[in-house]
Amino acid sequence: MAHILVVEDDARIAKILELFLRRDGHTVVTVADGTAALARFEQEHPDLVILDLMLPGTHGRDVCRALRLRHATPILMLTALDDERDIVEGLDLGADDYVTKPFKPNELLARVRALLRRASGPPVRELVYGDIRIDREARTVFIDDEPVTLRPREFDLLLALVSQAGRIISRQRLLQQVWCDHEIDEASRTLDVHVNRLRQKLQKSRVRIESIRGIGYRLALSES
Repeated sequence: MAHILVVEDDARIAKILELFLRRDGHTVVTVADGTAALARFEQEHPDLVILDLMLPGTHGRDVCRALRLRHATPILMLTALDDERDIVEGLDLGADDYVTKPFKPNELLARVRALLRRASGPPVRELVYGDIRIDREARTVFIDDEPVTLRPREFDLLLALVSQAGRIISRQRLLQQVWCDHEIDEASRTLDVHVNRLRQKLQKSRVRIESIRGIGYRLALSES
């Protein structure tokens, strides 16, 4: 059971969220605007925040930014905006995941559970996507159990992509994760080079690195 703060100005949606979250065993506090959300967060210290993006008063993006500056609490962004740029912007501000409206309650609950497990459990040593397996500790990569030799930056780049497989990761977030804000300007010029090298080394895999023009990259599985 977790303590969850729901920030949603639509009373009907807020009631639905509260109902399903309580049925799932969680305690729920709801607020309807960004200013109240920030104040209530400091009072309640929730385990997770479900944050609507379009809020009266303080915008959801500003709430997300303010929370992330001081806390590592998981944030699930709830938005009616399905434009990829808006979603990526929210993730770059610090949201951990997103669900677009209209949403299926069971899908939202699954994402809530996943975020809570990730926040409370030990780091996962192995990540698997398609035919790729990554051992975090050993920093090794396998395609169908065959080892693949990667340079340190290539490994970090693949790890970042696999961690968010199927979702778009902006160039800025990749630079922050892989280059750790060090020499960002220079790293930005070499990001595409590293992606191309990684693509060459994954040629035998069903996993593909897709370029999302003007935004970033996404990991996906080929149909064949």
